[in-house]
Amino acid sequence: MAEPKLLYDNDFLAWSKHQAEALRAAMRDGSNQNLDFGNLAEEIEDLGKSVRRELQSQIRRVVRHLLKLKHSPAKEPRRGWAESVVDARAEIEDLQEASPSLRTELDCDVERQTQRGIDLVLRDIGRSQEVYAETIAALWATSYTVAQVLGDWFPEEPPR
Repeated sequence: MAEPKLLYDNDFLAWSKHQAEALRAAMRDGSNQNLDFGNLAEEIEDLGKSVRRELQSQIRRVVRHLLKLKHSPAKEPRRGWAESVVDARAEIEDLQEASPSLRTELDCDVERQTQRGIDLVLRDIGRSQEVYAETIAALWATSYTVAQVLGDWFPEEPPR
């Protein structure tokens, strides 16, 4: 395992997991330090989990807007959806630079957030217009790769 200070500087998520494990080990070993090891470990671990939740939120935003770009016949706010995708991808890059270990579960994150994105888009489209059975089927048949979500890919415009 890397030196904790180096880990902190290079991968916050990995550092938070390491520190939580170290605190729990000190608690099991009966450290005489006057620290609330259990709760400290929990809080530090939660800091790392919040980074993962932020990543998942940004992935969901990318997916949601890619789905709208592909399946919504609306003319507006297409530009806003595309800009949101670009912004979220930049946020994801920043998160991954700060915590490279976030990359380990990207396939699962993209798959899970695609399903959540589909649910959100169905609600979004349903509020503003009639949702046709073929649109619903096409949405549920959608899957994205990590490269599509995190790269420069955009779907073709739907026919109008």
